[in-house]
Amino acid sequence: MNEPDRTAEAETDAAAAEEAPETREPQPTMLEQMGGVSGLFYSSVPVIVFVLANSMFGLQAGIWSAVGSAVLITVLRIVRKEPLQPAISGFFGVAIAAFIAYRTGSAKGFFLFGIWASLVYCGAFVLSVLVRWPLAGVVWNMLNGTGTAWRKDKPSRFGYDIATLALAAVFAARFVVQRWLYDENYTGWLAFAKIAMGYPLYALALLVVVWAVRRSDKRLKEISEAEESEEARIEERLRVKYGGEA
Repeated sequence: MNEPDRTAEAETDAAAAEEAPETREPQPTMLEQMGGVSGLFYSSVPVIVFVLANSMFGLQAGIWSAVGSAVLITVLRIVRKEPLQPAISGFFGVAIAAFIAYRTGSAKGFFLFGIWASLVYCGAFVLSVLVRWPLAGVVWNMLNGTGTAWRKDKPSRFGYDIATLALAAVFAARFVVQRWLYDENYTGWLAFAKIAMGYPLYALALLVVVWAVRRSDKRLKEISEAEESEEARIEERLRVKYGGEA
């Protein structure tokens, strides 16, 4: 191949490299995977509807109003072609809460499922740290398809340990506060605590997750670059050695 041909091929490869990022399908952010900003609002609607309807019209009206609002939200997200996973999981959460309220015959029963779910989540996060598979790292890297290289780097895993324990602290706080409100029969304050300690508190823990992700990504990039540099040096030494013998 002559010099002009090589130059043309190099220009073609460079142009393709420049176009690749534009044609690559963008990955959804963590906020988008959670349902976006609208998901933060939708999650609080059934709770507010339940409390208002229960206070004005009684438990049965509160139950059916909460379930009805969850159904409407799901339909709305389908029509607007928004992510369905948050809507569907939210609907089943409301349905289970409504069923417990119906079975217990008490408005505060609507919050019982969420209270004990918080304890289960807290336990799962703590256990994942103890077995050295911190869920913050597992879930994040699974969603983004980046493998398990982070587990081989102790500082990266330590960062994800901290992020996972921050999430565990959120669920522990939810359980302690809401369980106390449940035992004291403060149904109205239970609704407030569920909303206030929901996505807002979760967002604070996500800041720790973002810190861990960036810290890990930086370290893994440095390690990868160091390995590539070392491979290049070895290849150069071999080329000089065997080229000189030739």
